[in-house]
Amino acid sequence: MAEPISVLFVCLGNICRSPMAEGVFRSLAASDPRVGKIDSSGTGAYHTLEPPDSRTMATLRKKGITDYDHGARQVEETDFREFDYIFAMDRHNLRDLERMKRRVEKSGSCKAQVMLYGHFSGTGKEEEVVDPYYGANKGFDTVYEQVNRFSTNFLKEVVNKDQPKVSS
Repeated sequence: MAEPISVLFVCLGNICRSPMAEGVFRSLAASDPRVGKIDSSGTGAYHTLEPPDSRTMATLRKKGITDYDHGARQVEETDFREFDYIFAMDRHNLRDLERMKRRVEKSGSCKAQVMLYGHFSGTGKEEEVVDPYYGANKGFDTVYEQVNRFSTNFLKEVVNKDQPKVSS
């Protein structure tokens, strides 16, 4: 069996979108032996060690994810060596991550594939996850819907792509 796939979710401050993606993905992949390390971080250090936004946590609880715990952190150069996939929530985060990846590649090895998480939208078009921080609670429901869909598609298209289909 191949090494388990490791995944890092990244947004700006690591209190809304990326922890939502991490919580949802952890829940969906909980019993999948093909998934290893899962984490989230931010491109900025604005909220280091703070818990996720209360609206993020309320949305996760509303969807039955009650065991998620996280302290915000900033993405580090070592993440590019430790994770197989680093998923940006929007194109601004993606540009920041691609810039960091180029620096890491100059100083040594880098195994991470850096991409927009919305690549797994299932619509044929890449989607951005819009930051809900300054908006109403409905924005957090939208983020949940997106990251749940992206997570499901990533698991199906990448993690479990070579698994035999189970017939009923």
